[in-house]
Amino acid sequence: MFSKEELNKIKQLKKNWKSKVLKNNVKKGERKDKIETPSGITLKEIYDPLNIKNLDYLEHLSYPGLPPYTRGVYPTMYRGRLWTMRQYSGFADAQKTNERFKYLISQGQKGLSIAFDLPTQMGYDPDNELCIGEVGRVGVSVSSLKDFEQLFEGIPLDQISTSMTINSPTAILLAMYIVVAEQKGIEKAKLRGTVQNDILKEYVARGTYIFPPDPSLRLTADVIEYCSKYMPLFNIISISGYHMREAGSNAIQEVAFTLANGISYVKEVLKRGMNIDEFAPRLSFFFAAQNNFFEEIAKFRAARRLWARIMKTKFNAKDPKSLKMRFHTQTAGITLTAQQPKVNIIRVALQALSSILGGTQSLHTCGADEALSIPTKDSVRLSLRTQQVIAYESGVSDVIDPLGGSYYLESLTTELEQRAMEYIDKIEEMGGMAAAINKNFIQKEISNNAYLTQKKIEEGNIKIIGVNIFQSKYDLETETFKFDESIAEKKIKELQQLKKERDNEAVHESLINLKKVAATNENIMPSIIKTVKSYATLQEICDILRDVFGIYQKRQIF
Repeated sequence: MFSKEELNKIKQLKKNWKSKVLKNNVKKGERKDKIETPSGITLKEIYDPLNIKNLDYLEHLSYPGLPPYTRGVYPTMYRGRLWTMRQYSGFADAQKTNERFKYLISQGQKGLSIAFDLPTQMGYDPDNELCIGEVGRVGVSVSSLKDFEQLFEGIPLDQISTSMTINSPTAILLAMYIVVAEQKGIEKAKLRGTVQNDILKEYVARGTYIFPPDPSLRLTADVIEYCSKYMPLFNIISISGYHMREAGSNAIQEVAFTLANGISYVKEVLKRGMNIDEFAPRLSFFFAAQNNFFEEIAKFRAARRLWARIMKTKFNAKDPKSLKMRFHTQTAGITLTAQQPKVNIIRVALQALSSILGGTQSLHTCGADEALSIPTKDSVRLSLRTQQVIAYESGVSDVIDPLGGSYYLESLTTELEQRAMEYIDKIEEMGGMAAAINKNFIQKEISNNAYLTQKKIEEGNIKIIGVNIFQSKYDLETETFKFDESIAEKKIKELQQLKKERDNEAVHESLINLKKVAATNENIMPSIIKTVKSYATLQEICDILRDVFGIYQKRQIF
């Protein structure tokens, strides 16, 4: 980007500046000599053209909407269309969550994002004794098509996109969504949204798995294949680094492990004889946004560039859309503090801004009270307003990639890309992500980083307002969400009533057919859709699959 002569002049000027200007103005105790990002990248005191002398504009940056998409996946980015403000929501039962959805839509939200409770994520009905105390607590409780009918009552599914954070039972919940749309007279080809459908990260970071890896990958691929053929507007998977980051990984690991998972899913679908360009354009990703402002922006840009290179060189993708990394971002729940919770408003605003400057396609902003409870109605409104202020008042959306070309940012982007690629190469040498998981490599890397981070916090090397610095004896009280403990009883009664009213013979027949299909290599989605239509419950369906596929037992790490 600069001539050799220019670089030599800059080098000499910098040398003189450091020896004659900087040296004479540095006071003892100002800042320690070595400053690192949370990922361990050592930072220089200043960045200049010397730090990006090997950067090729055409190869590494180009323009928005052109490979390698470092500057954004769409030509106009937010000048043409703002990111989707998609607040994650779900609690208690379908009725209460439906009310919250309608409230958020009335306040300007453009997309729905559903949180399911733990029993739903684990494939259990609310009357199972394992679910005591968990029904509807961290998300909406769903046990049958009846719940989905209520969940989306009065919501035009052909006008709004829906994201579902669900993994092991993805095929079942997606089937319910398809059937509810059919009931409303909406063809599945017109539905827009995303299913998380990322099972590999459950084994290393989140834990809501049901079946062993092989049949789980089969279910993931079944959904990808089905959606690619019949739901062209739907994002077939959201490959998620967010949960690995929440579990303790750093930004480099988040990018590397997420993309390594993506490589695994692509390989799994290619085994079925599909062409890469048939499904790759509908792959999507999901990242966290933590507090180190510039590292997070660089992370998003590095991930886009790296994925474009992987799809082109490793999988020989021809369609430029296959090279595009489209992603959703969520501000980091793990960074929120119970101490001085209103300070979280500032953290969330900075994290949101880094996501937008990094080029996200959709964004969830956490509530300031999430370290204490499910967000209150006022809290979710403020979270949404945070995005709206950035969108309509800050001027950030007026220019595409406004930080592009920054010496610091471009240098940091390249460093993150290179270090993430080293991880990916190592994982590929092990035999891929599934093999790396079986060897506990990923789990150990995340747990080791989490330990080192916590140690730095306790030693005061990482400073957190209200926790180990600027503590206050008089934290302002924050009104928190009050959970309705009667939800479980209500849900159990509804489930009992459903089983009395439905055609149980039809349910039995559909479950028998599902078992036969599950034991073959046939795509399971059509059979699950038929089973869901009979009002078979989530656990009844999952129990059939447990019987065929088995149950995964977590390996212990010491």
